[in-house]
Amino acid sequence: MSGSGILDCVDTGSLRAGDADRERVAELLRLALEEGRLNLYEYDERLREAYAAKTFADLDHLLEDLPVPGSFAGSQLVPTSASGLTPSRPRRQVGPDGRYPNAVRGWLAETWEPWARANGICVAIWGATSAINADPLYFWPGWVAGPWGAVLLVQTVAGLLRGEPQRWAGRIARKEAEREVRRLAKNAKRSAKPDSRS
Repeated sequence: MSGSGILDCVDTGSLRAGDADRERVAELLRLALEEGRLNLYEYDERLREAYAAKTFADLDHLLEDLPVPGSFAGSQLVPTSASGLTPSRPRRQVGPDGRYPNAVRGWLAETWEPWARANGICVAIWGATSAINADPLYFWPGWVAGPWGAVLLVQTVAGLLRGEPQRWAGRIARKEAEREVRRLAKNAKRSAKPDSRS
């Protein structure tokens, strides 16, 4: 007996895939699009299937006719899309451990930004009215900051324990990928139109 574990007797293709697995496949599909191995229609179709995939077998099926991941790395110095255009900006990258490196920072900023902005406005109003009266007024912005901040603090701790920052980063990456597909499709249509000046 090899003793390598329970997974020896399990068909790994039937195991459930996680968000990080879907993101890795989405990144490989994007690279395949940029190298011209997939056209926009194929990329869009496979990307949708990747985010809907439930098992590793579903994800493997999307990559079975593409070269192994290592062959993407050195094949081009500057990656270009299927339309011959470079991507508009670098996409959110998944780290080697399958996680988004700056997800917690971004999620915290998005979670707390409305609270900070609203309280900044309240304090500015309080400061202006206190200056007009030439006497500090009762600090009423505390009634906005305190209860709202307490609720946000509980939500933040619960979200961190549930891994919400990684899910948030995955949703952002999906939106960015969809925007990139629409942009590339628009540019491909534009470049396919005959030049009316000629």
